[in-house]
Amino acid sequence: MGGISASEGVYQGERAVWLRAGAYEAALLPDIGGNLIAFRDAERGHRYLREPLPDEMDAFKANPSVHGIPVLFPPNRYEDGRLRWRGKVYQLPVNEEWSHNHLHGYAHNTAWELVRFGADDEEAWAEVKLTVDKGRKLYEYLPFRFTIRLRYALGARGLSQHIALMNEGEDDMPVLLAFHTAINAPFAPGSSARDCRMKLTIGSRWEMSERMLPTGRHQPLSPEEEAMKDGGVYPFFAPMDNHYTAAPQNGRNRMELTDERIGVTLVYDVGTSWKQWMVWNNGAREGFFCPEPQVNLVNAPNTDLPAEEIGLFSLAPGEIWEETSRLYIREKR
Repeated sequence: MGGISASEGVYQGERAVWLRAGAYEAALLPDIGGNLIAFRDAERGHRYLREPLPDEMDAFKANPSVHGIPVLFPPNRYEDGRLRWRGKVYQLPVNEEWSHNHLHGYAHNTAWELVRFGADDEEAWAEVKLTVDKGRKLYEYLPFRFTIRLRYALGARGLSQHIALMNEGEDDMPVLLAFHTAINAPFAPGSSARDCRMKLTIGSRWEMSERMLPTGRHQPLSPEEEAMKDGGVYPFFAPMDNHYTAAPQNGRNRMELTDERIGVTLVYDVGTSWKQWMVWNNGAREGFFCPEPQVNLVNAPNTDLPAEEIGLFSLAPGEIWEETSRLYIREKR
């Protein structure tokens, strides 16, 4: 078992902060969206997050949304690029041609500031922040001044994440956040996707239009989706680009991926502030899927649905919103 350390280094040619604690290691990329690009068990060869291959780095840097843990602000799609808030209409670029929507914002593909990193006897940690103000691309379209701080810590109990959003402007701002987390299935060498079972604390599935915008109606769950809520299901049972309400179980909101061959479960406990789940499995192609915790429903500010139901809430000037998540391993006993 190795020791506990945090150090600046390189990940496939990019500046990185490497965290190490015993068998675990993780890598954070400040210059590419504050993306936690790797979380591994180095002794067993487990790679829990989807990482770009060496020949995929250029494509990853061009579109860093389907590897590691990208931060999305605002997340997912906004109809015609418009975002209604407090009687005003803000116009974001239409960057998804087929749907004529804006998709995913700019937090995931801009440089974040490395604030600090270090280690003690229990964990190694690193903190990055994104300050949005005049001069930032996002501010051109959503003129709110705010800072997102993101802290990762690695220790014997896995990887913890703390996110805080601080309103530093003069107006109420919407909290529109998600993580486009990309999970390997399988994550262990020698296992196949068929060895994997995925469980998720979903409630209802939102009906989506042809432009992938919510209609406001719910749809009945399929038998496989019902199994997803209970004992788990093969993650690639059908193509998924699905949106669900979150329905915490036993006080927690989480995804569990179990490798039945080796009896190991990866737990992704995201906290109960995330009111929505998005699940995308790349057209049911085996290898990875994205269980994405979202604060808000897709296109939320443009709907007339109840704010509490769709996770739409505000921060007043000087207010702070924060939440914690954790990725950890549970062994079968």
